[in-house]
Amino acid sequence: MKIGLVFPQTEFGNDVAALRDYTQTAESLGFSHVLAYDHVLGANPDRPGGWKGPYTYQHPFHEVFVLFSYMAALTTKLEFITGILILPQRETAVVAKQAASLDVLSSGRFRLGIGIGWNKVEMEAIGFDFHTRGRRVEEQIDVLKLLFTQELVTFNGQFHDLPDVGLNPLPIQRPIPIWLGGHADVVLRRLARKGDGWLPGYRTAEAAQESLDKLAQYLAENGRSRHDIGLEPRLHITDGPDAWQSYLTGWRDAGATHISFNTMGAGFDTPQKHLQAIENFAQTIGL
Repeated sequence: MKIGLVFPQTEFGNDVAALRDYTQTAESLGFSHVLAYDHVLGANPDRPGGWKGPYTYQHPFHEVFVLFSYMAALTTKLEFITGILILPQRETAVVAKQAASLDVLSSGRFRLGIGIGWNKVEMEAIGFDFHTRGRRVEEQIDVLKLLFTQELVTFNGQFHDLPDVGLNPLPIQRPIPIWLGGHADVVLRRLARKGDGWLPGYRTAEAAQESLDKLAQYLAENGRSRHDIGLEPRLHITDGPDAWQSYLTGWRDAGATHISFNTMGAGFDTPQKHLQAIENFAQTIGL
């Protein structure tokens, strides 16, 4: 099981030197990858009509492809995954181009984690219909796989019309692995049909067991098994050292291929405290 990090961008700040130190320290400590959350716009809770959500316009988010391009240039082994990219609020061909370029420039160290998103205000402000995001993402996955693997693509669907066009350069990984986030039954079915891995939000493997059983059933219905997909949950610093090892063991026994350690939410107010936290975690688990 590969052990990585959730980049704590809502708390980390914009010090480029600190970002460099975090990235290179993560690699030197033996972490396998960095996962980053995605938001393009933040909403004002006091806007007309009101708004509620875990993030507002006051929470900083670096654009994930730019962030990972910077990190990739600083490292040689560290891998990267969006966890998750809100795919239905982005143009599919542009995402394909960004992902392919990142995959080439990182020598194949990228996984594309996607989801449908929850922030209606953000999605509609960018210019996409919030209510069609599920149907849109189904087609987007198909289009991405075609663009990642074929020099020329002709595709006509409900949301896309590609008239004999293609990416250049193509990615190193053909296709780039597409991982899905979310717990709804429709997501698990979509994952069983189209996905390469799952990014669950459950705290423990025990809490995820019902969904894992459903996923195994849906995979079998599509001629696949749990061995055909990856599994990457998150481990949180707020769980505490006593829980880390037992959670790691539980997820490993449940078939997790990756896990990410998240240092957000502990009240750290400087990048250095996040750095110290990942060093302590690596020492505690014997990374």
